[in-house]
Amino acid sequence: MKQKKIKKPWPTKDAMVQIYENKLWGGDNNVYYSGSGSHHPEMVNPYLEALSAFLGAFETPPVVCDLGCGDFNIGKELVRYTKKYIAVDIVPGLIEHNKKEFVADNLEFQLLDISANELPLADCAILRQVLQHLSNTEIKSVMNKLTDFKYIVLTEHLPEGDFLPNKDIISGQGIRLKKQSGVNLLEYPFNLEIKEEKQLLSLKSPNFKGVVVTTVYKMF
Repeated sequence: MKQKKIKKPWPTKDAMVQIYENKLWGGDNNVYYSGSGSHHPEMVNPYLEALSAFLGAFETPPVVCDLGCGDFNIGKELVRYTKKYIAVDIVPGLIEHNKKEFVADNLEFQLLDISANELPLADCAILRQVLQHLSNTEIKSVMNKLTDFKYIVLTEHLPEGDFLPNKDIISGQGIRLKKQSGVNLLEYPFNLEIKEEKQLLSLKSPNFKGVVVTTVYKMF
């Protein structure tokens, strides 16, 4: 009997490069377009209002690390509230584009694989709809580094109502929503230990099912 070949997943870097090059998240003219969730006013404006208030409440402006900064349509509006803003992504061309497009004295772009490389030192990590595209193995790798931050601002696209969290996927364009699941770092198999949890925002997605939830975790 002929053995069936098992299709191996692409490395996350290659998958993300393909997503941007083939415009799988949309966009007509700009090669680097991070999807409607990063551009639709109904999703972007309330998020920016909530994050601006959160970052602006620090007595001393914090150092922020944006893990998976994408096309930086959102991050560019948050730089002003920080002492230093370190924007990280895995796609080389995207980072080079952002370096030319967005310039500020307190802004730095870095090319990193957040699941494989060391993360920059910062007070606060922002992960906006990033983990939802990663496998559980890669999420675990990222999560092990998150304890180095004082705060984590996590945004995830989740099913409405009750659901079984953290069903595994292959890293890439898709998310767990089609499996009626979503990422919850406090649940098995991640079991992230935190000091405090506060939901900042919950928005109904205008183009897709489910809700987009932003939560702040204060670490020990």
